[in-house]
Amino acid sequence: MHRIIKKHIPQMDVKIEESWRQRLAAEFEKPYFADLVAFVRQEYASTPCYPPGSKIFNAFNTTPFEAVKVVILGQDPYHEPGQAMGLSFSVPDGVPLPPSLRNIYAEIKSELGVMPPVSGDLTRWARQGVLLLNATLTVRQGQAASHQRRGWEIFTDAAIRALATEREHLVFLLWGAYAGAKSQFIDPQRHLVLRSAHPSPLSASRGFFGNHHFQLCNDYLIRTGQTPIMW
Repeated sequence: MHRIIKKHIPQMDVKIEESWRQRLAAEFEKPYFADLVAFVRQEYASTPCYPPGSKIFNAFNTTPFEAVKVVILGQDPYHEPGQAMGLSFSVPDGVPLPPSLRNIYAEIKSELGVMPPVSGDLTRWARQGVLLLNATLTVRQGQAASHQRRGWEIFTDAAIRALATEREHLVFLLWGAYAGAKSQFIDPQRHLVLRSAHPSPLSASRGFFGNHHFQLCNDYLIRTGQTPIMW
């Protein structure tokens, strides 16, 4: 059982898993993080925000540092009621699949012949070592990007850097220009970095479909002595 530590945002039941708390300890003590906490607490107290406080660090809590094998980076949590669950691209059971996730499932089916599940809950991936990390971890209801540039990106960049420098043979799936920019933190001689268009309906046909990322990911994991992901 991984120890979960409550850190810095009481009254919202925000917790972060111990191995991540250790790697990110310096971030918690920086002035930007204190400002970020104050902002997030005020936002959650004054207007509907997502995900629920207990799910803000869900990606970290479900996939401890040493368990990470693959990183899939999103940008913002979903901003409509009932969708966001603290895992990028994932929605709870019973929630209709968002368009990007439908396209992700379609690509998996095309590459691997795997029939997509009805559920959009990707916890099953996270428990296999897929860190489903959004660059910004909170958002106002109905207002995409409303919590960007408040400090979350500094924090999640620190997490990516920690993985890139302390671990070896990880797979980074970077979809779209925003995620692709994070490749500057990652040594391609040490890890596999796969970039393509975003799975959004606006761009999926311009390079996401047919990118073979899920097959390439598993091939690399096998070559480096790791268990492939059951997508």
